[in-house]
Amino acid sequence: MNFSNFSVHRPVFVTMATMIIMVLGSISLSRLPIDLMPEITYPTLSVVTKYPGAGPEEVEKLISIRIEQALSAVPGAESVSSNSSEGSSSVRISFAWGTNLDEAANDIRDRLDRIVSSLPGGASRPTLRKFDLAQFPVLILGATSDLDPIETQLLVENQLRYRIEKQNGVAALDIWGGSSQEVQVLMNADKLRSLGIEVKEVINALKKQNINLPIGSIRQGNYDLIVRAAGEFSRIEDIRNTLVAVRDWSPIFLGEIARITLNKTQNTRVIRINGEPGIRIAVRKQSGANTVNVAKSVLAELERITKDLPQLKVIPLIDTSRFIENSITNVARSAAYGGLFAILILLLFLRNARSTAIIATAIPISIIATFIPVQTSGMTLNLMSLGGLAIGVGLIVDNAIVVLENIYRHRQSGMDAKDSAIRGSKEVTPAIIASTFTTMVIFLPLLFVRGISGIMFSQLAFVIGFSLLCSLIVALSVIPMFAAKALRK
Repeated sequence: MNFSNFSVHRPVFVTMATMIIMVLGSISLSRLPIDLMPEITYPTLSVVTKYPGAGPEEVEKLISIRIEQALSAVPGAESVSSNSSEGSSSVRISFAWGTNLDEAANDIRDRLDRIVSSLPGGASRPTLRKFDLAQFPVLILGATSDLDPIETQLLVENQLRYRIEKQNGVAALDIWGGSSQEVQVLMNADKLRSLGIEVKEVINALKKQNINLPIGSIRQGNYDLIVRAAGEFSRIEDIRNTLVAVRDWSPIFLGEIARITLNKTQNTRVIRINGEPGIRIAVRKQSGANTVNVAKSVLAELERITKDLPQLKVIPLIDTSRFIENSITNVARSAAYGGLFAILILLLFLRNARSTAIIATAIPISIIATFIPVQTSGMTLNLMSLGGLAIGVGLIVDNAIVVLENIYRHRQSGMDAKDSAIRGSKEVTPAIIASTFTTMVIFLPLLFVRGISGIMFSQLAFVIGFSLLCSLIVALSVIPMFAAKALRK
């Protein structure tokens, strides 16, 4: 099919099609998530198990080795390693790049279910974690207040957490620091010994009586009334009146053998904001969410929180969106400068404003059209994708220059504007197609690179390849159409 013949004789259709592509490309650009780098998920899964009070040797012998043996035969696993520390076991499974981690995670969960019963009674259920760079905090906030530390903690937990987590794109909040209350049960060892009560009996009594149980329902007329036993502790007095044991037909209550107090929890970390005790809050975004938009919505909500809760001062300590915006802006500015310099060089050598303007149209059309497949393929606007556009800016105009130069040569020889546009572009069509695909093939091996390098550079190669393909279509359709109109004189 002769694209140039079609475009020259149907300029309205080509113009409208170009405008539609520009609109779709602009919409795709507005919907592109902005991030610093492509989304990278390391092919690594970790199984973490807590065993409070146990030493590293006990953790390794009773938990880590058993989990390693269970997971060593997981399909696709390249290595299994563990780290046993006081009260905690972490087993790491590394897979080959390209492994479907969702399927691997399901396989690991099945194998963990088989060995849960063999783990020590005091150990927690193993939890599976995935390492994802997108899970690093988008914002780290600092909260301070003149209120009591416990009241500040409650204010952050009950008010600030809810209002921030409901923002679009926010996955979770991690809160460090602050103070909370705990109930301490200090048992009298002499009384326990004299009554023959073990500590385990006291713990079991607290567990059994601090629950809410559904009892059933009662039919009353036309209504079914649901009945439940509300047994959770709500006061210190409820804990004191907990029945622990019965000796010689006499009930033994917890308050008779222990001293029960409500105290602050022991602080294991100190958080200071501008020299004052405070609370640090990490905001994590959902996978695939726009980092910049999430940060903007959270900061806007913080301004409203400051007005509604003047006793609470919340300031951003680390804002990764600013660094991302600055990095993206610098790359975009460099690409714009490259396009401008390319146009100036064309004007310098062509010495014709019309010819330069015709060739310059290939740059924005090709770039904006590239955003359509970038958005539909699930990519983000990051340094690598924008870097591909910056590299492609200089290559985009090559096809347009070759086509326009040949059209201009026929026009100078006295041929009609339309005929020169059709014949000039038709003569060089095989050459620029071969040239474009030759350049695209150079970047093709980057699509098959494995590992982090493959994830990073595959987007760059994809963006460059599609921008070159767009420039080829523009050179064979839009450029001849514009040349037939602009080179009549």
